Amino acid sequence: MSLLEGVRVLDLTRLLPGPFCTMLLADYGAEVIKVEQPGIGDYGRAVEPLIQGYSARHLTINRNKKSMTLDLKHEKGKAVFRKLAREADVIVESFRPGVMKKLGLSYDEIREINPGIVYCSITGYGQDGPYRNLPGHDINYIGFSGILGLIGLKDGEPVVPGVQIADIGGGSLMALAGILMALFYKQRTGKGQYVDVSMLDGALSWIAGYASGYFIDGQVPKRGTLRLSGKYAWYDVYPTKDGKALAVGASEKKFWRRFCELLGKEEWIDLHMAGPEVQEQMRQELRQIFRTKDQAEWLKLLMKEETCVGPVYELDEVFSDPQVLARNMVIETNHPVLGVLKQVGFPLKFSEAEGAVRRPAPELGEHTREILTSLGLTADEIEELAAENVI
Repeated sequence: MSLLEGVRVLDLTRLLPGPFCTMLLADYGAEVIKVEQPGIGDYGRAVEPLIQGYSARHLTINRNKKSMTLDLKHEKGKAVFRKLAREADVIVESFRPGVMKKLGLSYDEIREINPGIVYCSITGYGQDGPYRNLPGHDINYIGFSGILGLIGLKDGEPVVPGVQIADIGGGSLMALAGILMALFYKQRTGKGQYVDVSMLDGALSWIAGYASGYFIDGQVPKRGTLRLSGKYAWYDVYPTKDGKALAVGASEKKFWRRFCELLGKEEWIDLHMAGPEVQEQMRQELRQIFRTKDQAEWLKLLMKEETCVGPVYELDEVFSDPQVLARNMVIETNHPVLGVLKQVGFPLKFSEAEGAVRRPAPELGEHTREILTSLGLTADEIEELAAENVI
């Protein structure tokens, strides 16, 4: 039995934050019905790179879901959605605040017909506050949260991260946690509830440690000078002879000691927490040392010992790494048009259940008629909805 078997989710989200959240729910057994706009669907279907017209990202983050088309602005579309909502456990939406209320499908309206519904809204800034209606993207949320200002070299400009921190860490995963907490609460009390997820709030929670220090001493942390971001030579990236790089994270004294011994720099052992000038001297010398050998040579020497040294991989190297393969983080799936596809596997491992790909990402509206039939609509009623462009 899968972990979330029997949980029905109505997914009105698009692009990345919402779909990533509902992908995880679907991977572990929930029935996720992706409700999409007729003729258009999730904008993520067009995100490059495309393979024979299919978005590679969309194929992964919408696996295991069903798709139905439904015009939520049409009264008949709203009526169908309400029927779906009566039988649902979870609704996830990512429209701007007020949109669902304008449609007559807000939490307050849905809970009138389904008091146990867990209704999750994912937005950039949350349902209240002066920014509630502002548009935004990941770069904006990490900018407001202070995260972007902490990324980069000392005296350099902020650096945009290569992955979407606020979208996934502040949005997708916070929504997943909130939904599961609310379902647990419902299991104990029978009551559903509203889950308000702000990607800014979620991203801001990531810097709680730095914020705590600031609240105490009033000192504003500066990028490139933090304990794990530029302050110490033992936590940095170092280029190697072959143009690759090493990630050195010898933060504890025991790891630093062995690191120094293997490099023949025993005189550095007691300089572990030395001041800025000494750290910079060691950093510059380490840069020279690591440029004398290829990455693989250094890894052979340093990874066999407890030094907390590893590679800085390019993506093609990630998916041939023995640890990644041993943890089944590369899986093969079957697509009816594209054939066998490789995708990233399931990040959570459980003793009693596991994630699985039960179906590929659906075509737009692939399951519309199946779902409508399950609601009790006749073939004639479905044809009428199609003729009126409701589906």
